[in-house]
Amino acid sequence: MTVNCKTYKMKRILRIISIAVHEMMECARDQGVLIFILLLPLVYPLLYAAIYRNEMVKEVPTAVVDECNSLTSRELLRRFDATDGINIVSRCATMDEAQLQMRQMKVFAILRIPKEYSADLAQGRQTNVGVYINMASSLYYKSVLLAANNVVMDTNKDISVQRMGGTTTEREREVMRQPIAFEYRPLYNPQSGFASFLIPPVLMLILQQTLLLGIGMSMGRSRETYRRQMHTLYALYQRPFEIIIGKSIPYFALYVIMASYAYLFVGPAFGLPSVGDYWTFLTFVVPFLLASIFMGVVLSCLVFRREDCILLFVTLSVPMLFISGIVWPADQIPVFWRYVGYALPSTWGMNAYVKHVSMGADYSQIQPEIRNLWILVAAYFVTACALYKWRLTLVKRKLTTLFADES
Repeated sequence: MTVNCKTYKMKRILRIISIAVHEMMECARDQGVLIFILLLPLVYPLLYAAIYRNEMVKEVPTAVVDECNSLTSRELLRRFDATDGINIVSRCATMDEAQLQMRQMKVFAILRIPKEYSADLAQGRQTNVGVYINMASSLYYKSVLLAANNVVMDTNKDISVQRMGGTTTEREREVMRQPIAFEYRPLYNPQSGFASFLIPPVLMLILQQTLLLGIGMSMGRSRETYRRQMHTLYALYQRPFEIIIGKSIPYFALYVIMASYAYLFVGPAFGLPSVGDYWTFLTFVVPFLLASIFMGVVLSCLVFRREDCILLFVTLSVPMLFISGIVWPADQIPVFWRYVGYALPSTWGMNAYVKHVSMGADYSQIQPEIRNLWILVAAYFVTACALYKWRLTLVKRKLTTLFADES
């Protein structure tokens, strides 16, 4: 009895290995699948990181309308131009001229100093400075507004000190400029950079999406090759458990390497935050890859042509990024879409990656994400086995009917 049990286990292992080898050879013969599972995970992280390498938008081209044209207004403009967020490239006589330049995309912001600016300051009245920003890009808005706020705040402090007259000491003037001492240090993203904010979660999303595309295209090829069947009708492909495990092995082995490449090379090469350790990284990337693979197997059942996976999966990338709670606050996402996000490995994988790599979270601090990823692994694996069992039953029923009719 023991010998038979060992023999059965050995045969099962051999069948799984045979399916894995067959799947690997099928992928190697398909250039489309190779592009999705080999080329894109290598190139996309480099491309995204290179595009956003500058971290922040600086020296935004800005037009000036100085209706006051006084010593104080020119001093204010000098301060604006000295910031790294604003670059004054044009001086216009009227707002209409400045707006025309903005419509022509020559400038992306306008600074307007009213005619009464100096007179208001001299007489102790409150005055205004207009800042108009092209909202076609939130990065322009952030850069110009932050620079303008800093300049205006510093100017307000200097004006307050000047109005105190010469009866105060240097220390009193220093305290008056900054009654409450503070030091601004952005946590986890010291530069407040766009790349440090966006690239880490996108790396995880790239892994998931290329997996879905590769598995989907492989399914499309099988449908076209085996007359709309999900796999060959060899005797090897008769047990759902073995089929799913065998098909998953090549993808898992390859993508552990791809994930390690993104973690160990892409991040450090482009100066992205990296304060975690590799072994903790593996504790969540393993269930993340398994959940993504099994989800890909489940969703690939909807693919009947190679092109279908492009329509199904590529268009979902941006929604997946938003409902993950990374680029948009999770508590502001509608409840329905929040629960949709819970069913996606990318949601938990991206959050775990950001917490670990950018914030230095250890294993105990990312346990909720790891637990939920393993739940998704089990759920998608069971669903995949059930779908393959159902398809095998249908095929066997059709074959039985066909042979009965022929006899």
